[in-house]
Amino acid sequence: MSIAWNDSTPIYRQLRDRVVAMILDGVLKQGDPLPSVRQVAGDFQINPITVSKAYQELVDENLVEKRRGLGMYVTDGARDALMKSERERFLREEWPILSARLDRLGLSLGELMAAARKEESR
Repeated sequence: MSIAWNDSTPIYRQLRDRVVAMILDGVLKQGDPLPSVRQVAGDFQINPITVSKAYQELVDENLVEKRRGLGMYVTDGARDALMKSERERFLREEWPILSARLDRLGLSLGELMAAARKEESR
């Protein structure tokens, strides 16, 4: 897990978002353990409390569960729940902005699909 921190978002939030991305990408699957708080803190030279705060958000969202004495594990259905919520968030927050930009640029859905196919063939 390599991370470049940015100053505009708290590190715990960036770490939480990175774990979410790993679940969505299938890098972390249901039942997989998360790296220990101590390991993540050491690897990225951040405070263990920061890592704990990120992990606690994941627990609060029912994406990860604590197993006493064993660590943190991705819950069953975490990826499906994330896909649903991320799709809803995209359509509510990001799509209107993207759609407006496409309109301003005069790009059609057909042009976008052709560009995507061209990119995939590279």
